[in-house]
Amino acid sequence: MAIEFDYLVFIGRFEPFHNGHAAVARHALGKAGKVIFLVGSADTPRTIKNPFTVAERAVMIQATLADAGERLIVQPLRDHLYNESHWIASVQRTVAEAVRHDGGGSESRVGLIGMDKDASSYYLREFPQWPLVDVSHTATLSATELRRYLFEANQIDSHGGLMLIRANVPGPVFDMLEAFRKSSPAFTQLVAEYQFIERYRAAWADAPYPPTFVTTDAVVVHSGHVLLVRRRAEPGKGLWALPGGFVGQGESLLDACLRELREETRLKLPLPVLKGSLKSERVFDHPERSSRGRTITHAYHFDFPSGELPPVRGGDDADKARWIAVAEALEMGPQLYEDHLHILEYFLGRG
Repeated sequence: MAIEFDYLVFIGRFEPFHNGHAAVARHALGKAGKVIFLVGSADTPRTIKNPFTVAERAVMIQATLADAGERLIVQPLRDHLYNESHWIASVQRTVAEAVRHDGGGSESRVGLIGMDKDASSYYLREFPQWPLVDVSHTATLSATELRRYLFEANQIDSHGGLMLIRANVPGPVFDMLEAFRKSSPAFTQLVAEYQFIERYRAAWADAPYPPTFVTTDAVVVHSGHVLLVRRRAEPGKGLWALPGGFVGQGESLLDACLRELREETRLKLPLPVLKGSLKSERVFDHPERSSRGRTITHAYHFDFPSGELPPVRGGDDADKARWIAVAEALEMGPQLYEDHLHILEYFLGRG
């Protein structure tokens, strides 16, 4: 196979890196001098959708393609759920920096490789400056199916699932998954979350239509600090989050937001003061923002430019409430629940 490119860009979450990914990567190595892997959903907490860190996924890639050596370039890629232009710019910037760091220049031949299989592959058409190498489908279980078998692997009748995982991932990846399953406390937490979500979805399985849930979140900024709570229960147990929750049948969105704020933080500011400090609001509705199902949240930004921080303490669904410096909160991606980092970035100017 002739070398047509200096670099081919392969974008994916690789949760986990499976035989289909490996086939695409080897095809890329036959067409390019080097392959740039952009590992998506970086800077996020472990969830049942994204159970592995960027470092772990990088090891999966490098161990599978060990014979490629220095021809592999692996870089993290953050999500931008509510700003597609920022995501596209991030891809372009990361690739340019990787090429420059590797000694390449503007004359380098860069292409994009992937499989245009369905609507989820739309991103392959977002980079017309890079020729697309469209690869054919490799028969393998999807990463979603593999994660399901992994989380069910400790059940009594799990042997078949483990065999399917072994058959659909490279050997080094299977070894990593087995070590993760048998010895990582993080795996135990993920299994608990998986089981919670399965029960949650089962409770709504007989609804005549797929349910859409409505929640609210409060972004309270006071003297350069934002108010966060630590979640007491699944999903996202132990993660930091914006105060918020589900809207009751008999209350408005703003009233629901203020009620949840006071229940979860015991914030004593009078309601008229809170309402008077309302600066902006926005709906956040990415279809995959919540593992529980279709969940649309209305976020309200309350702003107090100066003054002493009011006392807060955890309550209701939160085991702790804290004022956290804005700069620190914006760097807490792996510790923040669902899309709350993206919500913070929108209101605090970085998104």
